[in-house]
Amino acid sequence: MKLFISIMVLFMYLVLAAQQDRELEEVVIQGKTLSLPFNKTSQNVQIITKEQIKAMPASSIEEVLSYYSGIDIRQRGAHGVQADVSIRGSSFEQVLILINGIRMNDSQTGHNTMNIPLDLASIERIEIVKGPSARRFGQNAYAGSINIVTRPSGKNDITISSSGGGFNTYSLGAALNRTGKKFSQFLQAETSQSDGYRYNTDYQVKSVWYQNQYKLNLGEIRMQGGFINKKFGANGFYSSPLAKDQYEANQTSMVSIGWSQKFRNFKWVSNAYWRRSQDEYVFERDKPSKYRNFHIGNNAGIEANTNYTSFLGITGVGLDFRKEYLSSNNLGDNQRTVYFAFLEHRFTFFKNKLDITPGISFSDYSDFGNFWYPGIDVGYRIDQQNKLFANLGKTYRIPTYTDLNYSDPINEGNSKLKPENALSYELGYRLMHKNIKTTISLFRRESKKSIDWTKDSEEDRWKPENITRINTNGVEVEFNYNFIVSLFNSVSLGYTYLDNNMKYSKRAYSRSSLDNLRHQLVVKLEHKLIKNISNQIIYRYNDRVNLDDYHLLDDRIMYQTNNIQLYIQMTNILNTKYTETNLVPMPGRWIQGGIVFKNFL
Repeated sequence: MKLFISIMVLFMYLVLAAQQDRELEEVVIQGKTLSLPFNKTSQNVQIITKEQIKAMPASSIEEVLSYYSGIDIRQRGAHGVQADVSIRGSSFEQVLILINGIRMNDSQTGHNTMNIPLDLASIERIEIVKGPSARRFGQNAYAGSINIVTRPSGKNDITISSSGGGFNTYSLGAALNRTGKKFSQFLQAETSQSDGYRYNTDYQVKSVWYQNQYKLNLGEIRMQGGFINKKFGANGFYSSPLAKDQYEANQTSMVSIGWSQKFRNFKWVSNAYWRRSQDEYVFERDKPSKYRNFHIGNNAGIEANTNYTSFLGITGVGLDFRKEYLSSNNLGDNQRTVYFAFLEHRFTFFKNKLDITPGISFSDYSDFGNFWYPGIDVGYRIDQQNKLFANLGKTYRIPTYTDLNYSDPINEGNSKLKPENALSYELGYRLMHKNIKTTISLFRRESKKSIDWTKDSEEDRWKPENITRINTNGVEVEFNYNFIVSLFNSVSLGYTYLDNNMKYSKRAYSRSSLDNLRHQLVVKLEHKLIKNISNQIIYRYNDRVNLDDYHLLDDRIMYQTNNIQLYIQMTNILNTKYTETNLVPMPGRWIQGGIVFKNFL
């Protein structure tokens, strides 16, 4: 409580001290059917821009996300080689990941969700929607969604990048943008590897990403595709922390083609997509025949979304059909058919001061039946700078095939699992005044039939079950201030407090339901040292329910011109000893340096 009071006092002081600034750029949030400027949204939305990513001491998408409160990245090993993402105390299965609106979640397991086939250099921005999004996106958008946006730059340039650091860690990447009058394309490739910071934590990662767009009259045709191959030692990553010789190799690829078009008051967006995943796990790296899991999953589908603008507001309608297949030596051969449809309408009243967006979705699963999930967003603009918003939504998640069918000496799946569901509420306030952007939210999520792996004694096997209920209450504060003096660029503060209560659980051991961060504080300070040289310092405080709290300090110094970027970064400067999941020790102090060269063609 003392920490919470101190943060609120600091927050109020900074708000009162801020006076002037440059205008914030309007960023259009890409919804399923309704795309709105940031300041018109009535949800808790966070935007991470390309320039912000460039300044961070981060080497992966997972590390970028870990610098934002409310987002809990639980890494096993370094640089996001294997990581789970949680939003506001959710499980890693309850967050939807998209690339340009195309879903990347895996029907085998949420552990594979962050196998994203692109690197940081490809990203235009990251859109984080906190709170339920199931009525728009369906399965997995339980506690929130993360949309990674990429696009050709609209310029003709080539970029070469290289980095190196401790533990024989290095990366090499290249990217090409080619733009014509109507046709633009982008190609990126990267390879990275490391010997690892302790025994059997080495890794090799290779990725390729391609994207293009062809402009039509009031529309465009676009295509994207990518591939990532990860191989890594998994010392204690799964099973017991004593299992030091585990090894895993993952491959993920995705391809989509889309068409968008405007017809007077209509806007049409359609996509055909395919995602393939391959996951190989061996218990002993040098003896793969002792115990081995091998899974191949394919998800393929088509979607069509349209909106119509009239004097009554904007009406959005969407349809999605997909097939999910999984072939596995452990989980068996599985397939399901999924139909998804949704409808929403955005009303505005009192000269656009009040907006109300009710919506509802329908899903039908060939193996779990059908579900209706309603929701509503309400926003009231007090003036140009201040806005109140509120959300209410029902959301859901059906079990993965790992939940249903997995079996090994210490785990046993449960084929009788039912879908979990939740009712979520949020009340928030947003301030956008010159150089200040602030959001304060109070939220509650009432989960029923929540899925968690539990057991009664240490000798028992872990087994998933629908525990009766989990109530999550929380408060979140985000504050950003851009300075007008030349020495400092910006300061930001993010704080999330969570109170997770499990009701009526009769099990002695729970794997994840009470594994959330209770307190999470992130403070960033970016400033200029001399001309063309900037520095960003990031401090994090994490207090997890069932582990010790810890402090982390990271820093990046960067020299930037039009063509060259040089940087040196240090993570975990304090050399803190900590774990994020499964008692896997995280890296200590780690120094890296790199160079990025861009040539305009």
